[in-house]
Amino acid sequence: MNWYEKLNEYFPVEEMKSKEHMEALLKEKSDLYYKDEGEKHVLMYAEFDTFLFIDYVYVSTAARGQGLGHKLIEKMKAKGKPIILEVEPVDYDETDTEKRLRFYQREGFKHAKSIGYTRRSLATNEVNQMEILYWSPEDASEEQIYDQMKKMYTQIHTYKDEEFYGKAYQPVDEVLSIDEERDTEDILNELDKTKNP
Repeated sequence: MNWYEKLNEYFPVEEMKSKEHMEALLKEKSDLYYKDEGEKHVLMYAEFDTFLFIDYVYVSTAARGQGLGHKLIEKMKAKGKPIILEVEPVDYDETDTEKRLRFYQREGFKHAKSIGYTRRSLATNEVNQMEILYWSPEDASEEQIYDQMKKMYTQIHTYKDEEFYGKAYQPVDEVLSIDEERDTEDILNELDKTKNP
């Protein structure tokens, strides 16, 4: 199985970029978008001057629980920049969503509660809500994370979208919002409640 097939098998269709889109990013934005691949993992990420965005992390089932995910995150943290990623809210019928969140919680990530992120999938035409997690060596504010997310969205997620999908993703201001009063629970704290109700 090649790197794209591994990701495609693991991630829901509404979160996947097309192979053409990802290959174009790797080739045409090679100073920004990277693939770290090994026999048991695939890590796709964008490195900007002031932050990192993890697009996809895949660790093979056979290698889970052996610390490989931790090593990959440590490698990213060693770059000394805030790290941002998108996650699905917990779906208790889909155990992987909870496992993923627990993993990032152990790695010291925080939930950017004030950032709203709702995007229509070009693959399914359904609106998906995602949450933003971040890790920062110097305690970046959620406002800084929001600004960095906007930059990533316009340069990575929507790169040549009409060419690859035949239509465009929504503009960034329709997808991302920031509101300190946003009515949402901290998804990482919620995990602790399910563990110790």
